Amino acid sequence: MEPGNKDFFSNVYEVVKLIPEGRVTSYGAIAKYLGVKGSARMVGWAMNAAHGMEDVPAHRVVNREGLLTGKSHFNDPDEMQRLLESENVKVNNDRVADFKNKFWDPSIELAL
Repeated sequence: MEPGNKDFFSNVYEVVKLIPEGRVTSYGAIAKYLGVKGSARMVGWAMNAAHGMEDVPAHRVVNREGLLTGKSHFNDPDEMQRLLESENVKVNNDRVADFKNKFWDPSIELAL
């Protein structure tokens, strides 16, 4: 991993750690907050590398439509949904049911 990527990944993890329980955000929202709008895929790579890090709630990061696109990177493909539902985030057909109300935007929430 390039040294710059390591710093970027660390920055992604710091944002993900701030997502409140019961809320979700998107790869793109994290990228935008970090000043690299359009780099959602890089945030996805960081999240893929985060599995196994217990202090990084990777299950709270979904795609821009609320789809659980990262679920295949968990040990059990149903684990992401179980973790979200344990936080009262309903999931239907691999999508956050009330995505608009559950969405946490770091550019707004962390600007306060």
